[in-house]
This record gives sequence, C-alpha cells and structure tokens, in this order.
Amino acid sequence: MSSSPDIERIVDAVWRIESARIVATLAKMTGDVGLAEDLAQEAVVDALTAWPESGVPQNAGAWLTAVAKRKAIDGWRRRGRLDERYRALAQDLQEAADDDWRPIDDDVLRLVFTACHPVLSREAQVALTLRIVGGLSSNEIARLLLVPTATAQQRIVRAKKTLSAARVPFEAPEPNEWTARLAAVLAVIYLIFTEGYSATSGDSWIRSELANEALRLGRVLAGLLPREPEVNGLLALMEFQGSRFAARVDRNGTPVLLADQDRSRWDRAQIGRGLAALARADAVRRGRGNYGLQAAIAQCHATAPSLGETDWARIVLLYEALGRLAPSPVVDLNRAVAVSMATGPANALQIVDRLVSEGKLRGSHLLPSVRGELLLRLDRTEEARSELIAAAGLAANERESAVLRAKAQTL
Repeated sequence: MSSSPDIERIVDAVWRIESARIVATLAKMTGDVGLAEDLAQEAVVDALTAWPESGVPQNAGAWLTAVAKRKAIDGWRRRGRLDERYRALAQDLQEAADDDWRPIDDDVLRLVFTACHPVLSREAQVALTLRIVGGLSSNEIARLLLVPTATAQQRIVRAKKTLSAARVPFEAPEPNEWTARLAAVLAVIYLIFTEGYSATSGDSWIRSELANEALRLGRVLAGLLPREPEVNGLLALMEFQGSRFAARVDRNGTPVLLADQDRSRWDRAQIGRGLAALARADAVRRGRGNYGLQAAIAQCHATAPSLGETDWARIVLLYEALGRLAPSPVVDLNRAVAVSMATGPANALQIVDRLVSEGKLRGSHLLPSVRGELLLRLDRTEEARSELIAAAGLAANERESAVLRAKAQTL
C-alpha cells in the first residue's frame, strides 16, 4: 500500500499525462467544458482518498474518467433530468470495463478550439486552455503568463462561467470560423510545449508528456490547415526544439546547457521534419510571422555544427525582426544572448540593464541568470555570483535552481 505522499505524486503524474483526454471525454459527454473540468477535479479528490486503500488501478485514467462520469450522472439524477439519453450513458458506463476506455485524440484538439471561443478574451482563452489541456496548476500558469497567481485563477474561473453562460458547445468550429480562433489555439499549443520543454516548477526540467502532446496537436493542426504558414511555422519550431530533448539533460536529469550538449544526440530525423515544415510555411509566400521567425532562429541552432559555428549575426537579425513583430521582454533578453555571442558581452549587458531599469521581467529568474552570465564573461565575478544566487532563489524549477546555485558556488 502506498503512503499518502506517494499517492499524491502518482495522482499528480496521472493528471499531468491524462487530464486533457479525461476533460475532453467528459466535455463530449456533458457538452460543458467548465463542468467537465470540475468533474475531473472531483474525481482526482476521490482518487486521493480511495487509492491509498484500494491501490492504484491499472488504468488510472480510465478510473478517473469513470468516476467523473458517474458524478455527472448523479448530478443529472438529482436535478431530475435523467432522460433517455442519460439512462443510455449510465447503462454504457456500468457495462464498460476499465480497459475499454478509448479516448479519441481529436477530442483534445476540439477541446482546444472550444476553450479558444471568441466569447472569451485572449487572456482567458490562454489561461483556460493551459488549465484544461495542459493540466497546469494556477501557479504554473501564472509564471508562464507573467501574472500573479490570483489573476490566473480569476481568469480560469471566469472563463468557465462565461462558456457555460454562453452555452458554447463542445465542438470544432466550422472552417470559416477557424481564423478567429487560430491565433489563440497556436498560442496555447506553444505555451504547453514550452512548459514541457523547460518546466517552470517541479523536480524535472523536461516534461516530455506535455511537449509531445503539444507536438501531436501541432501535427494534427498542420494536416488540417496545410496552407496556414503560422501553423507550419509553429510545427517547425516545436520539431527543431524537440530534436534536442535527449541532449538537454544528463542521466541524472540535470539540465545540460546548449554550449555543453552532445549534438550527436540531437534527433536528425526530427530536424528534417522541422526543415520540411518551415519550407511548407515559406512556400505559401506570405512572409514569416511570429512562429516562422522563431522557427528560423531554432533552425540556425539545429543546423549549426557547434556553438562557435552558429550564425549568431543572423540570429540577432531574426530577433530584431521578431521584436518588431511581437514585442516582448523575453524576446529582448534572448536577443541580448545572441548579441553577446555575435559582438561580445558588453553590448549585450546594455540591453539587459535597460530591461532591469524598465522593471521588465521582475520576479523572473531569467533576467538575473542572463545578467550573471554576461558579468562573468566580463570578469566581474562578485557581481556575477550575486546575480546567479538571486536567479537560483527565483527559479521555481528545482533542477534549474540547483544548476544556478552550483555555478554561483564555483565563483
């Protein structure tokens, strides 16, 4: 029998892997995304109580789904609305074995489009999708969106209430409605991938189940919209970044930075898929957008034989274009890193210090981390150590924090 902390870790792992499919299955059944997520959460609470006594079921995702479905049916029964449709659902549920559970992958994409309905603001669309598709906590969503946790929570709650009040159905929009939702869909898919690529919290730097789900959604979407350049641009970006997963951590799970990665471990087939996706985006001849430019930057890294042979000057130009198209302090910070490689750390430090003076990225570990590296290259060792210690204190991911602390200690 597992202890309570063990069960909590198991339940958390199951939720992270299965939450999107569980919520999608429930949304398809109930027609209400907000209710589906609430039911799934109630089933998780039941698991925390039941599994220490009964043990973890062989198909934990099916167990959670079945419990949540029963809760939905009980709720309908209490409200006197158990019509023939719900009786049939209840009968099917009683007759189905756990191992008969067959979540439909396309339901997850339908869930993304539902959460990105135009009745919601862009901020609410992103927060809700990260919650119900990515399975992220409010703290993780807040860190990704650079907002307070309370703000993230309010956006999620309000979004679920809005979808329910507007009676938004759980379905993919008609093709002529896709454009209105596409930007939000792409944004949340990439944010889910980003959390998998570099987790904002926890004891693992990479959450491959999240990144792989985002990549799968991107491939499905590219198949549905082959002539949308930004869809292919995002797919190319995720393929390029995903190709480095095997080299980004050592056998102990410790992060390995780009300069120290064994490039022979990069997935060349995946890089090839990224090149093909970027070529499809360019073939439409509409110019590169936000994701196309990011993919072009990732291409420079993916195809360079070594760190020193990377075309840093081109990367600087691409970041400048990206900064004009999609201004962001994170883009400016990444441009500073590229400038440091192209023309030296002194020029890059000017960019970083401007971000500091403007109060950008306050509370993020990224800014002191980059600043510490630049100061170290300028032989300003004590200042560098102070920045790296500050970055370690701000980093919520345990692995990343440990790497920063270790580097500071060596100084």
